[in-house]
Formats: sequence, C-alpha cells, structure tokens
Amino acid sequence: MDIPMELDDFKSAWQSLDARLARQEQLQLAWLRDRKIHQARRNLRWLHVGMLLQMLLGLGLVLLGVGCWTHNLHTPGLLATGIALHAFGILHIVFGGLVTGLAAGLDYSAPVLRIQKRLRLLLRVQTLNSNLCGAPWWVLWVLVVIGFAGLSPTHVAGPTPLWIWISLGIGILGTLATWLWAAKAARKPDSLYARLDDGTDGIRRSLRLFDEIDMVEHD
Repeated sequence: MDIPMELDDFKSAWQSLDARLARQEQLQLAWLRDRKIHQARRNLRWLHVGMLLQMLLGLGLVLLGVGCWTHNLHTPGLLATGIALHAFGILHIVFGGLVTGLAAGLDYSAPVLRIQKRLRLLLRVQTLNSNLCGAPWWVLWVLVVIGFAGLSPTHVAGPTPLWIWISLGIGILGTLATWLWAAKAARKPDSLYARLDDGTDGIRRSLRLFDEIDMVEHD
C-alpha cells in the first residue's frame, strides 16, 4: 500500500518540478525579450535624431528654394534651381516624417512576427529615403551654392562658371554610382557592398535582435 502512495508522491513532485522549470523558462524568456527590446530602442535612437535633422534641413531647403525662385522669375537657371531646392526640401521633410512615424509607431508589446514586419517596412522606407534624399547631395550642394547666389540683390550677367558645370557632372556621376552600389547591396546584403552607410544599420541590428528572440521562442 505504500508503493502507490510513493508513486503518487513522486508523480506530484515531478509535476511540481516541471511547473517550476516552465515558470523559470518563461521568466528567462521574458527577461531576454526585455533586454533585446531595450537594445532595439537604443539602436533606433539615433535614427530619430537623424530624421529630425533631415526635416530641419528640408525646411531650410524649402526656404532657400522659395527665396531663390521668387526673386528670379525671369532668370531660367536660377528659377529652375529654386524650384529644385524647393522640391527636394519637401522630399526631405516627407521622408523624414515617414521614417519617424514608422519608428515611433513600433509596438514592442506586439508579437515578434508583427514587430519584424514593421521593422522590415521601416528598413525599406529608410533605404528609399537614403537613395532619394541622401545620394542626390552629390549634386544638391552645388544647387545650394547657386541658390544662395540667387538671393543676392545684384546679379552679374555672364555665362555659368565652368566649375559649376564640372561639379554638376561629377555630382551626377557620383549619384549614379551611389545608386548602383546601393542596388548591389540590396541584392547581396551580406557582401562588401552592404557596408554603404545608408542610415539603416540601427534597423538591421534591431531586426537581428528580434530574429534571436524568435529563434529562442520557437526552440
């Protein structure tokens, strides 16, 4: 009669131990998730700062562009420069707002799969932002110089200086080369081409953190 009771005691002790191990595993998983989420937030902190600076830069481009084209309605070159600066300024503001909104809207309490999808969307938008607002600065800096010249109350008549044409040519080649490099990096994310600084490093590191959480949860 003692044997059945011993078996029951053994079974009860085993179930209790199993429950404690399960709780310990859940606590460890929760601790791991909290630590990874903290690291992910820290990884994206500089992205928020960068997008704020981009939007401020965009506002500056808009003001410069408007000032340039409104003062040079009868000077085709300066008019076109002002309109281009105006348009690129708006583009900087729009994409800065999009990236900031996506990053700020991350719900870290959501399931890992949903967070991963959101981060991948953020990665695609930031990559597009880098290509449309970052790479063209090979050319934009020349337009900024011309734009400030267009604000001058006095204009010196004459042909466009040679250095401007040379700088524009080099800038166009640089922009195209940057886009080519980015295209190769997109096809081979683990290759040397992926070392291009496109502002996505923090997003990629956050994605890797949630990939690790996903592996542990499904292990």
